[in-house]
Amino acid sequence: MDLGHVPSTREKGWYLALMAPNVKGPNYAWLDPSRLYCHPQGLQDCVADLLQPFQGDAIDMVAGIDAMGFILGAAAAATLRKGFLAIRKAGHLCVQTVAQPYTDYSSREKVMEVRTDAISPGLRILLVDQWVETGGTMRAAIELVERLGGVVAGVAAICIENSEGGKWIQERYKCSHCVPTRLQPRFDQHQ
Repeated sequence: MDLGHVPSTREKGWYLALMAPNVKGPNYAWLDPSRLYCHPQGLQDCVADLLQPFQGDAIDMVAGIDAMGFILGAAAAATLRKGFLAIRKAGHLCVQTVAQPYTDYSSREKVMEVRTDAISPGLRILLVDQWVETGGTMRAAIELVERLGGVVAGVAAICIENSEGGKWIQERYKCSHCVPTRLQPRFDQHQ
């Protein structure tokens, strides 16, 4: 799809066709949305679709998860006119942090951290990442926010897969993603 082309009819998820499949092997996500972010209307519609379920909800801050969640999270924060908090992989913040170990989608053990001075008790935070595959990364972010007294106002990602971890998150938190119901099985099977 041409990066300047905008379809005459734009239904939810039309921009998913901009994503490219993984050609680099098992240490990478199965689908790459970075081309979607290059498409001005695609990015705007993706963010609008992610935020639609949260219209009227109390959200004090948006937090994006390292690293691709920074793109959608910052775009969502700008749209909502809220602050943006980066939840980072360990070792990147030079301030006091709290850390949380987790296992990512490729079964690698990692540690995530967040600065301790950004979340005050009761602060309502919308967590954003590009993808929730196994749920390990998002669960670690949830744990960090809640450990500091914040409230998870919602979880938003391009796709939340129907994995065990994805289901756990969807059962406990208000969630939003961009994959139409009819396409969800294909995304769950990485097709």
